Amino acid sequence: MNRKIAKLSSLVNVFAVFSFALAMLAGSDFFSYFSAIFIAFSFVPMISSFCFFAKSEVKLAGYVSVGFAIVYAVLILLVYYAQITTVHAGGLSQEALILLDFQQFGLFFNYDMLGYGLMSLATFFAGLTLDVQSKVDKWLKAMLLVHGLFFVSCFFMPMFGLFKPDMAGGDWIGIAVLLVWSLYFIPIGVLSFKHFSRI
Repeated sequence: MNRKIAKLSSLVNVFAVFSFALAMLAGSDFFSYFSAIFIAFSFVPMISSFCFFAKSEVKLAGYVSVGFAIVYAVLILLVYYAQITTVHAGGLSQEALILLDFQQFGLFFNYDMLGYGLMSLATFFAGLTLDVQSKVDKWLKAMLLVHGLFFVSCFFMPMFGLFKPDMAGGDWIGIAVLLVWSLYFIPIGVLSFKHFSRI
């Protein structure tokens, strides 16, 4: 059962990230937010699987990765569930929209960035748990560790006010960044599936 959960969560993650990328290309905010919810749903059990199967000498790194994954999921679910329910329903005042609407680069956008920063830390610590036994493991470990570097930009960029609603070309820049991230993260899910299949 443990291996099945690990493999299934990896596959769901791949599908969710792929759906997220397609929704971004199609310009559908609703479906991109909906897909992001399932990225969070699948990410927690996937990261927990790295912790579960880790050797005892790296278990602490596994526990840390699970902790960061859970906080990431809470933030992301709050942000995107609000977008597809409260914001999507309309009727909010301008002041509420500035805070809640992801497109306004306000409070909930900053929470989203913080969430993805914590996701990066979760992957970094998950990478530390891997005992490399194959080329798949070698690539997976490297990709998880490098993904941890995203923490720096996700955590600090909102502090400097680099994102503004009237930013020239902001929409296209944001979409391009998210597509590049999707292209990077899909292989992590695929390699995770292969890794858990060998256990």
